Amino acid sequence: MTSLALKHPVLAARIGTLWPYAAVIAAILSFALGTTVAKSLFPLIGAESAVTLRVVLSALIMAVIFQPWKAKRTGAHLWLTVLFGLVLGAMNLTFYLSLRTLPIGIALGIEFIGPLTVALLGARRLSHVAWVGLAGLGLVLLLPLTGQAIDPVGAGFAALAAVFWAFYIVLGKKLSNFDPGRSLALGMAAAILVVAPVGLGQMDWALVLTPTVLGLALLVAILSSALPYSLEMAALKHLPRRTFGVLLSLDPAVGALAGLLILGEQLGGLQWLAIGCIVAASVGAAATSREPTPKSAIPTDAPA
Repeated sequence: MTSLALKHPVLAARIGTLWPYAAVIAAILSFALGTTVAKSLFPLIGAESAVTLRVVLSALIMAVIFQPWKAKRTGAHLWLTVLFGLVLGAMNLTFYLSLRTLPIGIALGIEFIGPLTVALLGARRLSHVAWVGLAGLGLVLLLPLTGQAIDPVGAGFAALAAVFWAFYIVLGKKLSNFDPGRSLALGMAAAILVVAPVGLGQMDWALVLTPTVLGLALLVAILSSALPYSLEMAALKHLPRRTFGVLLSLDPAVGALAGLLILGEQLGGLQWLAIGCIVAASVGAAATSREPTPKSAIPTDAPA
């Protein structure tokens, strides 16, 4: 691979430019699949227990992989990482609580208000505003604001998740420069402090400790947290927050499709149109981003 890159510097540069976008898309696909598996656990153990198992197992997986205790960081970095983890835990908890009464695509559509706000605040050119506006139009069409009613409690939890998602992007961007893998592992451990008090009291341990539930929970932990968050943290080091926020507009669309194909959650005609708008916005944002990649933005597992 190295010799190929040396012989074809243009190809190597193009790959270096495109891989963060591919990482975000892979993270979105993984998260959507993991969310459908998680929602299938709700009838067995409930949303609170499902999110607690997801966070705890994810924290264990990432601790083994990244060994966060080896990270060298200042006190300020440590507190920033803990704050990131608390936000991460709150985002996961409120999102799962919204899924109790909302289809995946609708919940993600409301939650996407967070990344959309980050993208809009980061807009610097007219084209930036246009892509954010198109994603926003898709969001409005995706939500059943006319006709079919949505559960207000579920919508409220999704709106809270949107706030936490926005802070996740902002804090994640800061932490991406400080050993992102170990920062994420430590943050996921801190997230347990948020979900455990809610989930542990709801758990039916006799059911949770069965091979079927533990196996599905482990799959959720990998697909919904360990893999997508690792990919996102790596991509955040190379992408502007605005571009990252618009790319995440694929989340409601992919989530809606996963809900349809796996869980049978139906979409209306306007919601299919919404998916087209959201996908177009993501493609447009990626195609018109010309920010140079910082020289310091080299993937590494060494402490910053």
